[in-house]
Amino acid sequence: MNSPAVDTLFDELEMSYEPDNIYYQTISAVLEASQRIGMSHREQLILAQPKNELMVHFPVRMDDGSYQLFKGYRVQHNNVAGPYKGGIRYHEDVYLDDIKSLAVLMTMKCALMRLPYGGAKGGLKLNPRSVSTDELMRITRRFTAALGSNIGPDYDIPAPDMGSNAQVMAWMADTYINFAEINNKVEARSVVTGKPLAFGGSEGREKATGQGVVDVLEVLMPGMGLDLSVCTYSLIGYGNVGSWTARLLAAKGAKCLAVMDHKGAIYNAEGIDAEALATYVRETGSVLGFEGAGEISEEEFYSCEVDLLIPAALEQMIHQGNAKLIRCKVLVEAANAPVTPEGENMLVERGVTILPAILCNSGGVTVSYFEWKQNRQSEQWDAETVDRRLKRIMQDGAQRVLLAATKYDCSLRIASYAAALEHLKEIYELRGIFP
Repeated sequence: MNSPAVDTLFDELEMSYEPDNIYYQTISAVLEASQRIGMSHREQLILAQPKNELMVHFPVRMDDGSYQLFKGYRVQHNNVAGPYKGGIRYHEDVYLDDIKSLAVLMTMKCALMRLPYGGAKGGLKLNPRSVSTDELMRITRRFTAALGSNIGPDYDIPAPDMGSNAQVMAWMADTYINFAEINNKVEARSVVTGKPLAFGGSEGREKATGQGVVDVLEVLMPGMGLDLSVCTYSLIGYGNVGSWTARLLAAKGAKCLAVMDHKGAIYNAEGIDAEALATYVRETGSVLGFEGAGEISEEEFYSCEVDLLIPAALEQMIHQGNAKLIRCKVLVEAANAPVTPEGENMLVERGVTILPAILCNSGGVTVSYFEWKQNRQSEQWDAETVDRRLKRIMQDGAQRVLLAATKYDCSLRIASYAAALEHLKEIYELRGIFP
């Protein structure tokens, strides 16, 4: 249920609120926070819709000689704080409103962490496991060419997301370098981040999102009466974010009891070996069959009693149907928007604390910023420097959220948006509106 002021704004923009639409869910919470901090009407109007929504279709010749038509998206939500920044997702279920929602969250993440970026997101309707390596390369290069001047190191900087990786970013950067009218080819590598280390990538980028989750937990858990060194947790998803979160938590002493992915769930009351499971998943593509744990049902997974439940996969994994089963003290949003509003309400009513995605999930874009900065300065930072700077930025962001929660007497989710919007509000008031 939106506030009357948010409904009025939707009416003015001829937006019809749909309760099951992820974009309307996300932007409604952002607008609620904007009203709490006293943003002007014009600023709320600007934030309510992306500045640009690009959809492209392009054919690619497949290995068997046939041609296939692909659909791609790039949504640029806001750039008042700097160039657009956001990942490129390769997934068969990509759709426009999902990408719009993720672009809004990127705007909020960058503002909360005080990075000199705005928010964007991209997507390609593709299951990357269904094509060969050569086909994936051709698809990526053709998609990059279709995006054309809509990306650039000073305008919009993509990065990896679900289904894409460092190799995909290398192909994107190479394609851009060969086509772009730019004199400095070395600096042009900064058109994307998340590249391989040998081609301008940054130390620590692969583990960055997981590292950011752990950095935030180190700040917030003592205030919740929990000890990271002895806590238990379960994970949804064991890809890049989930596996690195597990490995880094294991190094702190935390115990993983259960993991669920797209094929099923596993459980071990004595703890799951995070490193061994990461190796197994790289080889098999799923957690199922791992010898260090037994198979359990989805219902048993959600009913597992743990200190932390960490969704690290797709959006809206936690909903009204399974929220009633969850038995955790804290839900840590390592993924983007993993909880629906209805699911969140059920959890909050039962006393579960939710740590919001724009705080917990910001490690990736922060180290992407470090990579972009290193590329532009022709530098290479060591891993210790990256980790130290990431920890400071993540923990500063966590403190901003705590202060906003007290200042505005609100949930941590609304507080995270409020802390981000305070920064954007100040920029808008300094810059004004052209003309």
